Amino acid sequence: MNRFYYIARVRIKRKEDQGKEYFGRGVADLLHGVDEFHSLNLAAQHMGMAYSKAWRIVKQAEEALGLQLLFRMRKNGSRLTAEGRTMLEAYEEAEQAAWEAADAVMEKYFGGGADGKDPGNTAPA
Repeated sequence: MNRFYYIARVRIKRKEDQGKEYFGRGVADLLHGVDEFHSLNLAAQHMGMAYSKAWRIVKQAEEALGLQLLFRMRKNGSRLTAEGRTMLEAYEEAEQAAWEAADAVMEKYFGGGADGKDPGNTAPA
C-alpha cells in the first residue's frame, strides 16, 4: 500500500473547441442518472443538483463535443441518444484506463499500488 491518494480524470472536447467546457465525470454521472431514471430532472435531483444547472451542464457538453447527448421528450423525460451512449461508454473506458495507468505508475515508484480507499468517491465503478 503506498501512502498517496490520487485522482485520475479524463476530460473530452473537440480539438478545435477553444472554450472551457468539456465532457467529464459530472456529465457522465448525469447521463448515468438519465439512463436510470429516464429523466434529466430526476437525475439532477438524485445528485442534489438543480435541474437548470444539470440542463446547462449537458448543453455545454453537447456544444463542446458537437454531439447531441440526450433526446429530450418534454414531459416524457429524456433518453440517451446513440451518440450519447457511445460517448458515455468511451468516457468510462478511458477513465478506467487512466486509473489503471495511474495505479501502475504509483506502484512502480512507491510500491504496493493503490490502497483501495477512495475518500472522495472519485474512482470509476
